[in-house]
Formats: sequence, C-alpha cells, structure tokens
Amino acid sequence: MSSHFLRESTEMAGDQLSEVFDLVEIRGLLSGGFAVRGPWVSRGSIGDALKFLAMVSGRARLTADGVDSPIELAAGDVAILNGRSWLELRGGAGDGPPREVVPEENDPATSLVGAGAGAGAGAGAGDVVLGGHVELNAAGRALLSQALPPVGHVRASAAAVTPLRGILDRLFAEVSGRRIGSAFAIRQYGQLLLLEALRAYVEQADLPPGWLRALTDERLRPALTLMHAEPGRPWRLEELARAAAMSRTSFAERFRSVAGVPPLTYLGRWRMLLAQRALRDADVRVGSLAVELGYGSESAFSTAFKREVGESPLRFRHRHRATPA
Repeated sequence: MSSHFLRESTEMAGDQLSEVFDLVEIRGLLSGGFAVRGPWVSRGSIGDALKFLAMVSGRARLTADGVDSPIELAAGDVAILNGRSWLELRGGAGDGPPREVVPEENDPATSLVGAGAGAGAGAGAGDVVLGGHVELNAAGRALLSQALPPVGHVRASAAAVTPLRGILDRLFAEVSGRRIGSAFAIRQYGQLLLLEALRAYVEQADLPPGWLRALTDERLRPALTLMHAEPGRPWRLEELARAAAMSRTSFAERFRSVAGVPPLTYLGRWRMLLAQRALRDADVRVGSLAVELGYGSESAFSTAFKREVGESPLRFRHRHRATPA
C-alpha cells in the first residue's frame, strides 16, 4: 500500500499547482499599508526574498534594483518583487515637496481606517497601497526565484484578473473595517491574493523556462500528470512521450525548452520535494521512503537527496524536527 504522502500526491494529480504550493508551504502575509493624498514617496530596503505590493486605489511608479525603468501601477495592479534589495514608490499630484511615507511604522489596521470600505469606495481617499511578503520553505524559494522575473507586474486592465480585484476589495475592507475576526480573514485573503496574482501573471506574461511554465503547458500536462500521480514508478521517456501524443525526440525537446530540464531530471526533483515533505511531517523510515519513490536502495536515495538538498535525509529530518514551526 502506498504511504500517505504518495496517496495525497495521487489525489491532487489533476491540480499540480495546488500540489506544489502545498509542498513548498507558500503563504502570502499582509505586513503593511498606507493611504495618502497629495505628492508622496516611500522608500525602503527589502528583507524578504519575495514581496508583493497591491495598488488598491490611485496610481504609483515603482522602481527597484535591477529594473530598467519605473513600472506604472494603476488601481487594482499587483507587483511581485523577486530577490530585490530595495524599492521606491512615488505617487500623488499637487504642489509642494512629496510627503515621505514609511510603511514599516504604519499598522494597516489603524492607518487605513476611514480610507473607505473597498477599492471602489476608497478611490476618494487618494492613493492606497497594501504590502506583504511571501513565506515559503527553502525548496519553494528556489522554485519561485527561478520562475519569476525581478518584478512580476499583474495589470488590473486584463480581463482575467477580475477575481484578483474582488479579493483585493475584500482584503482592503477587512483591513480598514476592523470587524470581529478580521485578523483571520486578512490571513486568508492574503493567501488568495497571492494565488490569484500568480494565476494572472501566468496568463499575462511570457514565462521563462521552469516548473511554473511546465505546469501550464497543455501539451505536457498528460505526461506531468503521470509523473505526479505515480512518482515512484520507473518512467521511461517513451511512455511519457506516448502520453503526450508526441515522438520521443519531440517530447524531450519540448519538455526541456518549457521546463528548463529534461523530463527525468524534473521527475527526480519532484521526488525530492515529496521526500522533504515526508521527512518533515511523517515518521516514515528512510528505507521505505526510498522504495516508495522508486530508488533501488536506501543508499541510492540518500546520495540523490544529498546531491539535490545539500544534506543527508536523516540530518534534514533532525534539523527540521528540532526547529519550531
């Protein structure tokens, strides 16, 4: 009988993006915001690998290291900053020097009170910005840093982002409304905001080769579904190519150009993500885990794990069990 982590993988095989999000423990957390009228500027360093900004109402120009020219953010836009060290936002209109806004000193639960009950109602409040960061484990940081550009810009003007705008409206209403249970609601909407922003970005942008582009490729989906459903099976290239209705050569070339790695390398990395979750969360023995994931011996599995993760399976387990969540 398959272990719990493999059964879970099989059950979610039709939705690989959700499965990956679960494995890398991704969470979008709101950490600040401000509402301001008139000319303003906000500058600061970035201490998180991934940060997001949502323009609830108004307009602003975003500049960051590694970005050639300012990015114009309109109401409803979201920007995801990947591996940046600093940012600057400028907005507002009118005479006089811009007001310096320091989000780190503002609690969004207080600084946005009275700014309006939603993006539509808040438009009269001037420029309203919400900011947050993305928490995820080491494997997730590696995956997303490869899949996203320095700044991913999701434009509200695209028809596909309607759900994103609705979530942004509700998130702002919770932040500014101070209703009972708002802290819980803000956490949930922060999660959904990040998911919808990534969905919208996938639909709007030409993605670089990587796992995110591979998971959205219709021609590769049948083969990816097989690998995700039965990661421990010794898949041959011919079988995967047949599932995708392609020749062996065409499949291998397309997979590499889309995913950035050959099919069996992708499979090996997927197995390692499953292994990391099992070692963190379950009490499965390393030898049993090796068998479930298709390795001929515990030694072969341990060697592959150390090559991919940088430490042995037992050391990985002990370190994560000793670290508070």
